[in-house]
Amino acid sequence: MDLYFAPLACSLATRIALYEAGAHANYVQVDTSTKTLAGGGNFLAVNAMGQVPVLREDDGWTLTENTAVLPYVADRFPAARLAPPAGTRERARLHQWLGFIGTELHKSVFVPLLSRETAEAVKEHARAKVPRRFDLLERHLDTQMYLLDAFSVADAYLVTVLNWAPYVGIDLSRWETLASYARRVRERPAVARAFADEYELFKRARP
Repeated sequence: MDLYFAPLACSLATRIALYEAGAHANYVQVDTSTKTLAGGGNFLAVNAMGQVPVLREDDGWTLTENTAVLPYVADRFPAARLAPPAGTRERARLHQWLGFIGTELHKSVFVPLLSRETAEAVKEHARAKVPRRFDLLERHLDTQMYLLDAFSVADAYLVTVLNWAPYVGIDLSRWETLASYARRVRERPAVARAFADEYELFKRARP
């Protein structure tokens, strides 16, 4: 199994899931700006969208998009209990949170704020969306440790996205419960290891 990733990008969530599961995988680093692979090669030949994550099984079958990759990893390694059983209400809730993180946070807020090409007016519009979305998370996490009853791939995705907040000028301390959640999740051994591994790669990749 191969995971195509970029350091500290959203593909970090899949690395976290694989570490949590104790799964063996090959990690193939991608430069998403040039669409090239670390060892040479055209990443667009792997994913025409040029985006991470891409999960490739040993038979060559590939899967993209966080909302598909993360539940797949959870089902591939059921002993890790990273997702509720299929067909249950809790499983539906997992997909709800994955959709929320992917659309309301990742794409709607952070993508415009992280891009150097985004006009300032668009960035202001994205910043204006933050309070309602973070307030919702604050209220939800005020009564439980994780997004669901136990740690899941949704938490792996959320902690990955929240890590971008300081880079775009979002002060998480305004949301004390959410900030505490992020710290607590990052203290999990598999999560801490994934962050440490990718932070080192991120530093090396910076010009």
